[in-house]
Amino acid sequence: MNIQERMEALAREARQAARLMAKAPGRAKDAALTALAGLLESEAPAIAAENARDIAKAEASGMDAAKLDRLRLTPKVLASMAAACRDVAAMPDPVGAIETMWQRPNGLMVGRMRIPLGVVCMIYESRPNVTVDSAILCLKAGNAVVLRGGSEAFHSNMALASLVSRALVEAGLPGGAVGIVPVTDRAAVPILCKLDQYIDVMIPRGGESLIRSVVEAATMPVLKHYKGVCHLYVDECADLDNALAVVENAKCQRPGVCNALECLLVHEKAAPVLLPRLARSLGSHVEFRACEASLPLLGPSAKPAGPEDWGCEFLDYVLAVRQVCCMDEALDHIAAHGSNHTECILTADHARAMRFLREADASMVGVNCSTRFNDGGELGLGAEIGISTSKLHAYGPMGVKELTGSKFVVLGQGQVRT
Repeated sequence: MNIQERMEALAREARQAARLMAKAPGRAKDAALTALAGLLESEAPAIAAENARDIAKAEASGMDAAKLDRLRLTPKVLASMAAACRDVAAMPDPVGAIETMWQRPNGLMVGRMRIPLGVVCMIYESRPNVTVDSAILCLKAGNAVVLRGGSEAFHSNMALASLVSRALVEAGLPGGAVGIVPVTDRAAVPILCKLDQYIDVMIPRGGESLIRSVVEAATMPVLKHYKGVCHLYVDECADLDNALAVVENAKCQRPGVCNALECLLVHEKAAPVLLPRLARSLGSHVEFRACEASLPLLGPSAKPAGPEDWGCEFLDYVLAVRQVCCMDEALDHIAAHGSNHTECILTADHARAMRFLREADASMVGVNCSTRFNDGGELGLGAEIGISTSKLHAYGPMGVKELTGSKFVVLGQGQVRT
């Protein structure tokens, strides 16, 4: 078969499996997820061997440290994947739940029932753990999923997907409910984007160029976020000791991820105290791109910020810093340069905190916390398939519930319309 025929066959099998998954009992889905957790543990040496093949190839090609970090399946990462399987298995099954019901004057009972989306196609880069996260969430929500990971993680993804299929079969469910593109040919992606007769929704996860290419090619709906330009606003009455710790965590814990801090906004009354302390704490390994007022407070290594630094997703140890005169100016900056991903405020003033929650437009808005909490696992979703900033259908991390839709159900006693 050529690449077109192979992709059509993969998507067709997923469509057939989706019908079976939609009516699968919750206990069978949970049994599959629990079995997968055990396989991830028992097959850890085999997974590590396949991951080592990908790492060796990536290192030989000169892949940078941040991308290598995403690619590596450490024992800790594998343990967290197994834990996510069990966490998702323990969650309530959303499929078939009637969330609301009301009675019409004619006696009809009208409600909304949660239903699977159908076939989800995941297009993603680098992180092989996405293979498992995507699969378990889609399966729990009664969907089938087609996975197309990056070529840099090909062997890791194939190994993980095979374990998911094994777990499904062990639980009496169709192994084809999780299909993985078995080639690295880039032509597979635009082909998948046109198979709307089989695939219900595309979810691209990776760099902005990948996501835009999927959005432009897809003939079915796309759940997406282009980039994570995350801001943290330090109000004049913030606890500055706490602010130092939060900024360091948000910027430095994992700078190459979408919920890392990219721009620090500081009230002009807090800046003379906070910024010199920040320079002493982080200046040896973080490059500051600062506004004119902040530049002299951040030490000799700070650089003047250019227009391109506001709204930039650095994904590195680089932080844009700007002083503002008030919350209005901070919110204006966020509205102009944010990406609807994550915005946080540090303040001791409750009214200001509540105003920021209402007015900052992002998939997660936080008070006195790190931007790094915009993550499905951290927010109690068990795992996430990605973060949507497109608002329609889902806004923020997409867990099990976000991988379902709803339909109207009507219960009558023979009523006819007059």
